[in-house]
Amino acid sequence: MARNSDRNSQAAQQALAAFLKLPWKARAALAVIAAFAGLVLLGVNCARDRQHAPPPHESGSFPEGSKTVLLCHWNMENLFDDVDNNRRQVDEEYDAWFILKPEDRVAKYHKLAAWLLKQNGGIGPDVIVGNEIESYRAAELLQQALNAGLPADAAKYDQVIMKELDSGRHIAPCVISRYPLSGGRLLGSRRRILEATVTVNGKNLSLVASHWTSQLTDKGTGKEGTGRDGYAQTIYDEFCRELKENPRVDFLVCGDFNDTPDSDSVAKTLHVVADPKLVTADANPPVLLGLLSGKSPEEFGTHYYSKPLIYDHIVVSPGLIDTTGWGCVVDSVQVPTDGLIRAGSKGRRPWRFGSANDNAVGRGFSDHFPVMVTLKVAP
Repeated sequence: MARNSDRNSQAAQQALAAFLKLPWKARAALAVIAAFAGLVLLGVNCARDRQHAPPPHESGSFPEGSKTVLLCHWNMENLFDDVDNNRRQVDEEYDAWFILKPEDRVAKYHKLAAWLLKQNGGIGPDVIVGNEIESYRAAELLQQALNAGLPADAAKYDQVIMKELDSGRHIAPCVISRYPLSGGRLLGSRRRILEATVTVNGKNLSLVASHWTSQLTDKGTGKEGTGRDGYAQTIYDEFCRELKENPRVDFLVCGDFNDTPDSDSVAKTLHVVADPKLVTADANPPVLLGLLSGKSPEEFGTHYYSKPLIYDHIVVSPGLIDTTGWGCVVDSVQVPTDGLIRAGSKGRRPWRFGSANDNAVGRGFSDHFPVMVTLKVAP
């Protein structure tokens, strides 16, 4: 080994001596040739490395073994419980109704649960966000109706989060899930904004469920920070706070916004856009992707007032538009109407359940359609 090393050293010294004896132009030409050869060799090695490197995930693809989670938001139209709470006048009609006519109460819960359990291959959405829920007891009754109708081998809905709030009306959001829920707090002062954490595969999703001020009491002409604008600002501030702490935070907002995607409260105050390319962690100001933004109300309308309107939304953070942690299958968003439109009804109009003295022509389900989206969670 030593003799080979000596011979190599002598050969190198002889080559250097021969090189130095050459005219300077020849030495320069050889140096250029050597540099070019080095660059070619480097390119060959890089190409070879790329061939052997694992391919990156294609846009919209998720790692093998990712778990699928179906999320549903639904304004369930005055879902009151079986306890007479002597509510104020605005709610007393519904509070007393389900006590005096328990058959109507049972029918309401059965209809909602039965329709939900037709989804997701007959086991229902994995995470259900309900709106217009009177109380924690009402959320429990819905949970019980769902579990009673599940196939024997299906995972039960064993998680419920709901914070009661008397703000104008005694109705608020709730979350029912077959996956672990934690936290559960109201954002803002006397606003129907519930934030909870959903955990799957050890990864957390910040889920914000909200029900914004009605068009009946807020015409959108008030001061900034009030009405629907106040709801939007409160949620946006929380999003920005969590984004600052973690640029890849998985943050999802859903609810009945009582406003369309192009309204100031949604597009400007909440900073919701329709183009996924604009939704990046370094966007300034930060923006959220509206899954129903830019879509036609004739195909995706969730409510009806003289015409179809998109009032119910699901919006997601930049962290949900990737294939790490939680991810959103953007094109999977849907506003299903099968069975939710009364036979003979003209147009895209939800078949509502109605009130005590209004059976809404046979009683349907709700005055809103649900919104559903498929989420993925990496292993």
